[in-house]
Amino acid sequence: MTQEKDSFITPETGRWVLFAAILASSMAFIDGSALNVALPALQRDFDASGADLLWVLNSYALFLAALLLVGGALGDRFGRKRVFMIGIAIFAVASLACGFAPSVQALIAARAVQGVGGALMVPGSLSLISALFPPDRRGTAIGTWSSFSTITTLLGPALGGLLAAQGLWRAVFFINVPLALLALAALHFKVPESINPNAPRQLDYWGAALVTLGLAALTFGLLQVPEAGWGAPLTLAALGGGVAALVGFVAVEARSPQPMVPLGLFKNR
Repeated sequence: MTQEKDSFITPETGRWVLFAAILASSMAFIDGSALNVALPALQRDFDASGADLLWVLNSYALFLAALLLVGGALGDRFGRKRVFMIGIAIFAVASLACGFAPSVQALIAARAVQGVGGALMVPGSLSLISALFPPDRRGTAIGTWSSFSTITTLLGPALGGLLAAQGLWRAVFFINVPLALLALAALHFKVPESINPNAPRQLDYWGAALVTLGLAALTFGLLQVPEAGWGAPLTLAALGGGVAALVGFVAVEARSPQPMVPLGLFKNR
């Protein structure tokens, strides 16, 4: 079942969309806030350095930021629900890998895979709400999603502290699995597919590569600032390379017959 343009869902289906979107965002927001509190317990278990702990956090942020725009474009082209579900599945499998990680290096790698899943999941939740809800209910739906996202973010530190105090920091990751299964079941059985009919069927691969490289380099450079400073050669090289890649992305998009991001969207009307 595919949702066509300007064909909106019933209130009952809307509740299932919100249910799945809130569960998916809860995974990301709880992980982010709870993990910060659990870092001391993680450090003791792995005998990890300060740099290791930074990369437990930063590897997720790096891959999420680098692939976020591509994740949204994939949803428009190949189905918002489909890409959203793939993102949830990747995030859940990576969460299991995080929970069973035998070393801090394995945890960092699993967190990077979580970032890939998050890059498909985060834009997917909002794009589904925006595409499937009619204008008169869309604002309320987005407000509900935002409110629950705020609540789960605030609950994260309490959950992380409680689990860490019991020596159960790995449960911060394991809790994602039942949430993911519930979200996937709701999406599969209750939510229609949604595809942007105006989006080109083929992805602009050069544009995708350049924007991913540019966002990754910029994010990496900014993550280096607290440790190395703005003037460090690695920081400057990453930031400069990121800007150059994004300039190249704009140039490619301006000439592409099927741009990933139509530049006309940014023109004044």
